[in-house]
Parts: sequence; structure tokens; C-alpha cells
Amino acid sequence: LSCLEGSRSPSAPMKIKELYRRRFPRKPLAPSHLPMLHTQAGPLPAPTTEGQLPYGHSPMAAAFLPPRPGAKQEVDVERGTPPVHPLHPDVTMKRLPFYHVYDELIRPTTLASSTSQRFEEAHFTFALTPQQVQQILTSRDLLPGAKCDYTIQVQLRFCLCETSCPQEDHFPPNLFVKVNGKLCPLPGYLPPSKSGAEPKRPNCPVNITPLARLSATVPNSLVVNWSSELGRSYSLSVYLVKQLTAVVLLQKLRAKGIRNPDHSRALIKEKLTADPDSEIATTSLRVSLLCPLGKMRLRVPCRATTCSHLQCFDAALYLQMNEKKPTWTCPVCDQKAPYDDLIIDGLFVEILNSCTDCEEIQFMEDGSWCPMKLKKEKQE
Repeated sequence: LSCLEGSRSPSAPMKIKELYRRRFPRKPLAPSHLPMLHTQAGPLPAPTTEGQLPYGHSPMAAAFLPPRPGAKQEVDVERGTPPVHPLHPDVTMKRLPFYHVYDELIRPTTLASSTSQRFEEAHFTFALTPQQVQQILTSRDLLPGAKCDYTIQVQLRFCLCETSCPQEDHFPPNLFVKVNGKLCPLPGYLPPSKSGAEPKRPNCPVNITPLARLSATVPNSLVVNWSSELGRSYSLSVYLVKQLTAVVLLQKLRAKGIRNPDHSRALIKEKLTADPDSEIATTSLRVSLLCPLGKMRLRVPCRATTCSHLQCFDAALYLQMNEKKPTWTCPVCDQKAPYDDLIIDGLFVEILNSCTDCEEIQFMEDGSWCPMKLKKEKQE
């Protein structure tokens, strides 16, 4: 360095600077980072006179000093951390037919998972208004097939933190919930379908009303523990809901009205229309008037609008079964038949009212029908 300092030729420092930049290439600095650079680096030493450097700096060392403000600069910009899930994502929970939502006590909130530890813990609080407390206390009733309970409940729900569509209930792994310091009972584990498979809980909402403080002056606390999963996060929400019964849902289904019989007649004609590519022509279609669930005569003939078959099932029995175990699966075709897609078939209502002594009917190509006689009657 002393030899270079003694040399007045500028070529040597320029060559060193060029070699240094080749060895350590730098990224161009964006204009938005200039104020940050000056703040972190601090003010540069001011020259004593114009064109001179402060004491202790040589011309060669000047090549490696930060340039003056306003000069063209090149620095390394550190990459930012990957984005995390928002605290309150736009998660929408799937509507549950047997519950009517009154209020949202805790909006869908992300259960944030950190990469530093296996087991996570999150704390939440919610408060009830005097009106909400009064609603719960006055709803104490004896539910069918259950002990005395509140029909208006504080409901806890978990789901995947996804915003693409309404989410179904989904428990995080190894979940533990404490409500006001007391362990909340969760649904028991189902037996594994395969040997060696990890047992899972049935995904459903959790009624935390028995552990909640039914007071407008004291808030309620929630402590949630779960196991984190790489690449997957969960959401928690709390609602004030009213529990409905199968009888109420049947009344709501009847209130929607009966579907016009012409819809079913058009479906019959479509199914019995001769297919030119088929060698076998179907001229009639037999349908049972017994419910496939209880093998009893249909009372409220019903099916889902998404089903392509004519066979109906009894709406009252279907709702009672889903009240105990909500699967919402069509008993005829095993496809999804959610409550909002159910309709009462007007053609079958007419048939059941006019034909009281047969269990099976036959549809013709023109949409008409005739009763099928029982085997005993044929033998006679």
C-alpha cells in the first residue's frame, strides 16, 4: 500500500478497484433503499477542503469508501422474509344446517405456526353482551334424546386456513382446548380405517357453553394447544348459535314449496327417450314407493337437485339420521345431498295421494304411470 500511495499514477488504484468488483459483484441499489442506507451507515466524514480526504485516508483507500450522497451506488439488498398468513384471513366457514348463527364472537383467526417448536399454543378472549347472556339463559330446554341443555350455544370451530371456498370443520392434530382454565371435552377418536393409520377425530363444531362464563362483566379465555404442520395452517372462530332440530328443518323444507311435477315428467321422458346408438330400447321405468332408508312407505318424497335418479327417499327420516350423524349422503346414489339442495318431488306427492295400496309404480315414455301389482295379487 505504501508503494501505491507513493505512486502518482491513477492506473494502479483503478485496476485494483476493477479486480475487486469482479471478485465481489454487487447488486444495484433501488432508489427506495437509499434513505435506509444513509440511516444505517451514518453520515460520511466530511472532507477538509474540496477534493481532499480527511486525515488517515489514502487515494487508493478512497476507491473502497462509500460514495457521497447523490452518487451512483451499488449495495447488496437482503431478501425479505416469506409472507405469513394474516391474523384475520378471509376464511368463510361452511354453513351447518342444524345451527342458526346469531353472532360472531371471535372472527376467523389464524393459528400461527412457528418453525422453532413442534407444539404450539395460542390465547384468545371473548366477551358476551347482556343480551347474549339473556338469550342463552332463557334457552335452557330438554332436547329430544339428550339431557337438559341450552339450545342457544357458544360454538367453537376449527378449519384449514383456506380462502378459496367455504371451509368444513377440521381439527388440528393433537388438539387440546382449555376454556377458562378447564379442559374442554372434544369428540373421541374414530377407529383407524387401515392398520397402522393414525386415528382421527370426527370433524365437527364444539359446544363450549357448559364451560363459558355466562356473564356480561367477566370475559372468557381460550387456550389452544396443537401440533404444527409444515405448509399447513389452521383457523379458529367462535359463534353464538341456535341449535335446530330435524322437525324445524322439515318445516323449512316444506316452506320452500313443492317442485312442479312437470320437472319429473321431463326427466322421465329424457330417460326413456330412444337412444339411436343403443341396441336396447327402454320403454318403461320402475320406481319404488318405499324409502330406501327405513323400507317404509314414503311420506315426504324428497331427493337432491344434484341427483340424476327418480327414486325418492323420505325427507323426515333423512333429516333425523343426519341430526344424529351429519353425513348428508344420498341413500340412493351415495352422492352428496346437502340440505340446501333438497326438494320435495311434486309428481311423487300426487302418486302417493292417489295410489295408497301399492309399493311400486311403472313410468311410461310419455310420463304417465301405472301401479305395479303385488306378487300375491298376481297369483290370485
